[in-house]
Parts: sequence; structure tokens; C-alpha cells
Amino acid sequence: MREHLDHTDRRLVKLLSQDAQPGINRLAETMAISVPTVRTRLRNLLDRNLLKIVGLLNLTERPELISAIVGINAQGRGRARELAQRISELPFVNSAAVVTGRFDIIVDVTVAGDVADLYRVTSELIPGAGEPGEVVRSETFVVMASCNKWVSLPEGCWSEDVARKEQA
Repeated sequence: MREHLDHTDRRLVKLLSQDAQPGINRLAETMAISVPTVRTRLRNLLDRNLLKIVGLLNLTERPELISAIVGINAQGRGRARELAQRISELPFVNSAAVVTGRFDIIVDVTVAGDVADLYRVTSELIPGAGEPGEVVRSETFVVMASCNKWVSLPEGCWSEDVARKEQA
């Protein structure tokens, strides 16, 4: 079950979403609450896995990154969420979501400058995340231009393997 955030937690998350650099003291001052309250609430949000503070890259400004959306039709017999979870843990995958519409699962993928990695993700890794025949069909949409798309780099991007390829 999803947990609802109260007004103070929502304000804290909003401030951190806009800029995660201010320290606890500055956040407390901006929110007009005590430093211990901000510290406790922040720790609570992090501990309950409701908030993650990460660095994001502006995809529009990174020409070496390739972004793609993959639509998947699955034959999971009510197990689409399990398949989406397995897919979300793959290298290069930012997220996987069970959706309504013509696809069962939508996957957000980012690779670092090599279409071969995108091909491997879409033709080997994603189908391999399911049982044989579970991924019935997929369609890949390569993002040609994006507006206000900020991404955290998934495992696989700019890893040691990618760095070795770039040096070769």
C-alpha cells in the first residue's frame, strides 16, 4: 500500500527536488521549522525508501547518451509487475512500469553512445528477463529530442566496460 506524505514531508521533498544541495540548516530556515525536525523527517523518508537523493544529468545536453522507451507486450498471466521488477534491475534500465494501453510494460532505457548496447538491451536482456515466451513483443522508440528530461545513469552507463570501449 502506498504511504501518503503529510504537508511538511511534501514541502521538504519539493525543496529537495528543486535543489538537493542546501544543508539541513538552510532547509529548516526555508521551511521555518527546527533543524532536528528536518533531520528526522529526511532520515525517515530515506529509511522508508520514499526519497532518494541523486545527481541527475540533463539528457538534452548529453549527446553521448541515447535514450529509448521500450513498449512490451507480455504473456504473464497477471504477473506483469514481477516481470517489470526483473526488467527494472537490468543494466541500462532507468525504470519499468506496468501501464494501461497497447503495451503492458513501458521501459525507460539510457545507454552511453553505443547503439549496440541498446540493441543488446532490447533483443537480449529484456526478453531474457522473462520466462520463455513471456515477452511476446516489444517496440523500441529512440528519443530524438527531449525537453526537461533529467536522468540518473543506470548501471552500465559509463561503467568500466564502457570506458574500456571508448579507449579502444
